[in-house]
Amino acid sequence: MKIEQIYTGCLAQGAYYISSNNEAVIIDPLREIKPYLDRAAKDGVQIKYVFETHFHADFVSGHIDLAKATGATIVYGPTANPSFDAHIATDGEVFKVGDVSFKVLHTPGHTMESSCFLLLDETDKEVAVFTGDTLFIGDVGRPDLAQKAANLTQEQLAAQLYHSLRDKIMTLPNEVVVYPAHGAGSACGKNMSKETTSTIGLQKQLNYALRANMTEAEFVKEVTDGLLPPPAYFPLNVGMNKHGYDSISEVMQRGLHALTPTEFELTVEATGALMLDTRNAQTFSEGFVPNSINIGLDGQFAPWVGALIPDIKQQILLITDVGKEEETITRLARVGYDFVIGYLKGGFEAWKEAGMETDSISRMSADEFATQFAQSPIVIDVRKPTEFAAEHVDGAKNIPLDYINEDLAEFPKDQPFIIHCAGGYRSIIAASILKARGWDNFIDVAGGFSAIAKTNVPRTDFVCPTTLRKA
Repeated sequence: MKIEQIYTGCLAQGAYYISSNNEAVIIDPLREIKPYLDRAAKDGVQIKYVFETHFHADFVSGHIDLAKATGATIVYGPTANPSFDAHIATDGEVFKVGDVSFKVLHTPGHTMESSCFLLLDETDKEVAVFTGDTLFIGDVGRPDLAQKAANLTQEQLAAQLYHSLRDKIMTLPNEVVVYPAHGAGSACGKNMSKETTSTIGLQKQLNYALRANMTEAEFVKEVTDGLLPPPAYFPLNVGMNKHGYDSISEVMQRGLHALTPTEFELTVEATGALMLDTRNAQTFSEGFVPNSINIGLDGQFAPWVGALIPDIKQQILLITDVGKEEETITRLARVGYDFVIGYLKGGFEAWKEAGMETDSISRMSADEFATQFAQSPIVIDVRKPTEFAAEHVDGAKNIPLDYINEDLAEFPKDQPFIIHCAGGYRSIIAASILKARGWDNFIDVAGGFSAIAKTNVPRTDFVCPTTLRKA
């Protein structure tokens, strides 16, 4: 038996490849299926099943393409109602894969069809449980995403999750390994560990939501407390996972269309497509195509695309580092942005060499900021509210990047201001959006709050985020 966690950092997502005696199963695959096909071919096994723990909201699964390519059966838990051929399992149903078996544990709460897959070895010993978004390391799935589909409140869903965990998960042997669908950085929970595996025993000791003496009312209150609104693309991804999508090969064919600088400019004018620049924040700040938006591939790329581009059918034109075009299209498709219609051939350097107009973002060092701070400038911090509450520059205003499209009016146009985030990635995203919307009276702090904290700029007292959650 072979168990492999295939972890994708930019999505904080874990897919799983399990093989035994010439057969394999894939659990919660990403959109691009080649890695799974390559593993199966290398091991000389047939992919028999594609197990889906639920209808995912934060990414588009590769279940449909993978089933078409391999003949595998897509399996969902009870109550799922997809628009394509799939086996809807009953609670407790067992699926044989080589010499091992998988038992379906229906665990509603995150969504109503949410199910875990319990791995049994050849002796029927319980070895591991693949928990999807029901149980994370240090956290549990948020219960607010499926309210409309289930016609239930988040409190009612949380109560279901409480019983699912206690009746189906916490009763498993302590040594059973926990393999969740996500880790720290995912918007599917609020307190996830950076660890990507654990055991039932450790989670019963360390996970706040699995306390032995926890009442249902306490669980509901703690799990629903402090939930931020989910990214706007979540329900759109659910729809794609439930009803189908274009094959990844069609998406790639549509997007891999090289355009000269002149063709690129004409296409923007003809289509109104969004220009998305995926280069490093520092590189982007030094020069970019006017009105282009920067979301760097070197950060939490896909989640930020989903949070900031509201329409997944938005046509997109890419500006990338040369050779990164295919990777960018793939990573956009992972979260349902399938309508890349071309890219700037030769990247930004080709644009400059063609004599086209360029723009840049003014930046200052943290030391320069410290010098200017005595003049009482307006300081805007675009980090998350929890980061801001933990510690921030005295007098700074918090306008989180997550909601910048709704909060643009909060940025002054008649006075200069300074912006920063934690390290520079998010503030350059914010700066690019502000530039595209007509702001040109601000300076970004290179290195963000991490660099500012090393200066003598007055800051609030540090408050541990864990303390904030309990307050």
